[in-house]
Amino acid sequence: QVQLVESGGGLVQPGGSLRLSCAASGSIFYFHTMGWYRQAPGKQRELVAAITSGGSTNYQDSVKGRFTISRDNAKNTVYLQMNSLKPEDTAVYYCNTQAGVRRDYWGQGTQVTVSS
Repeated sequence: QVQLVESGGGLVQPGGSLRLSCAASGSIFYFHTMGWYRQAPGKQRELVAAITSGGSTNYQDSVKGRFTISRDNAKNTVYLQMNSLKPEDTAVYYCNTQAGVRRDYWGQGTQVTVSS
């Protein structure tokens, strides 16, 4: 099975930016949809953004206009550019395939903390 490793998280001030990366051990070319999810303390895991192989995207309402998901099949990597970060964005961020979500299979994620 494909291994996904998230990176790029860290501590930033409100209004700051981060770019998260999701590197796959193998090709992601054949995965139709890839997504970024997040889970904040005391909250359920939620979909943040998703992208299809054709480049179609969708976003959670709370991040529209601030986050951008992209996909580089040649580099086997999915990105999440996060701008204008808010304290409410603080969470562990995960990337996953549709199959991984369906099977409830998750990686370690990367921590994003937005605080002054």
